[in-house]
Amino acid sequence: MTSNALGRETAWTIVPQGDRCLLLVFGDGIDIATGRRCGTAAAALRAARLPGVSDIVPAFNSVAVHYQPRLFKDGATLDRLVAGIGATLETALSGDKPADDARQVDIPVCYGGEYGPDLEDVARHCGLTPREVIRLHSGTPAYVFMLGFAPGAPYIGIHDRKLAIGRRDTPRTVVPAGSVAIANLQTMIYPNASPGGWNLIGSTPSVLFDAAREPATLLAPGDTVRFVPIGPDDYLALKRAPT
Repeated sequence: MTSNALGRETAWTIVPQGDRCLLLVFGDGIDIATGRRCGTAAAALRAARLPGVSDIVPAFNSVAVHYQPRLFKDGATLDRLVAGIGATLETALSGDKPADDARQVDIPVCYGGEYGPDLEDVARHCGLTPREVIRLHSGTPAYVFMLGFAPGAPYIGIHDRKLAIGRRDTPRTVVPAGSVAIANLQTMIYPNASPGGWNLIGSTPSVLFDAAREPATLLAPGDTVRFVPIGPDDYLALKRAPT
């Protein structure tokens, strides 16, 4: 337990992050239990609609609460905002249940070959066969900690330690949209063509970000992802299918 900005003993700390943001810190590591607390806290704060709050952004072990003083109404102050955050979290985090709106999303993945050019290297590094890498990656649903790097790009984990591998020594200047990549026991799915340094083990025909779609992002923090292996023919069929 630590003291928050009000001096009370809590399982989180509230610290200023610039002049219009409060950072709620729930730990200093990356693990699913901490990630779920961040997701639950973010969902509860959105539902609370505290005066002055303009955005709520969960991450691996923290939640950023952005506020605008000009939005404070009816005598609201920063101290009242902090108190409101504390009261909301005390209620929301009284148990370890996931958020009510948590979803499981199936993501089809064509592994290896031209779709996952690093699969063989990952297998050798981890002392596994490519088939074992696929089984470990797709065998257990994984948690969406946050979106970042690019619109709709999810950070997903934590995977089996047998899949421990760092980023590539030499990043690629262009990674194709839909690439499914691993590093540091996590998965990144590239929503658009961009530079990247993670290890490409497959590709999905799913569209991670579409500005014309509501919501624009396929995944959200707090979701659980189940990777579903598919073959090249299924990949091409799904790629051609209307969205």
